[in-house]
Amino acid sequence: MAFCNKLGGLLRWSASQNGQTSMSSMLNSVRCMSSSKLFVGGLSYTTDDQSLKDAFVGFGDVVDAKVIVDRDTGRSRGFGFVNYSSNESASEALSAMDGQELNGRNIRVSFANERPAGPRSFGGGGGGGYRGDGGFGGGDNRY
Repeated sequence: MAFCNKLGGLLRWSASQNGQTSMSSMLNSVRCMSSSKLFVGGLSYTTDDQSLKDAFVGFGDVVDAKVIVDRDTGRSRGFGFVNYSSNESASEALSAMDGQELNGRNIRVSFANERPAGPRSFGGGGGGGYRGDGGFGGGDNRY
């Protein structure tokens, strides 16, 4: 899958250099069609891993269903992922479940995007710490 994403990125870049937007949109469609992992948003806070899996198991072999929870509170963040063993099952589930009600909430279902590799950023650049200049504008502390 990572290889396909790299190849798709290279082809999109090449198409953008040549001004061909139709190639880029076609590649995005192909990437989505080859994915077996779904993003499920708008989940009720009462939805857990098992109830998410139960809702999607009717469309094929669910390899994994995971509701994402806040690290500090343990409460659901309102979204999760469902991973199928086949792309066809994922496509069928997406078509059938997007916009449907689950535990009192209308859910949004789409193909999951791969997280880019590399270090994660938490809220922007660095900063903070002691500057040694008083911290109010310039370093001379004149008002």
